[in-house]
Amino acid sequence: MAITEAVENYLETILILSKDQPNIHAIDICSYLGYSRPTVSIILKKMKDDGLVTVDDDNHITLTETGKAVAEHIYERHKLLSELLIHIGVSKETALKDACKIEHDISDETFEALKNFAAESGIIINK
Repeated sequence: MAITEAVENYLETILILSKDQPNIHAIDICSYLGYSRPTVSIILKKMKDDGLVTVDDDNHITLTETGKAVAEHIYERHKLLSELLIHIGVSKETALKDACKIEHDISDETFEALKNFAAESGIIINK
């Protein structure tokens, strides 16, 4: 199953929202991402069919173990990249936007090297 950048963004959004609220609905994702309800519904159906999320009878959206693993992987990249960019002098706003772009394309090898560099340099990554 190939997971697109769009799906990664949705999974990451669900993970982020779940840290602050117990129940996630499609409208929460719409608000967070600024997308229309039909657009979100189409992607959610695909994610459900692919076994990345479940939707219960009350329309609460939950990440499956597979979906959560992908979301945590992308979110870890986002946090590290944004912190590194801020550390080298990029404004927070720009760093967050750029990290969102880079997190999907960077290789595992490069990410691990950046992660090791951050750890060796004592750069604190926000949890």
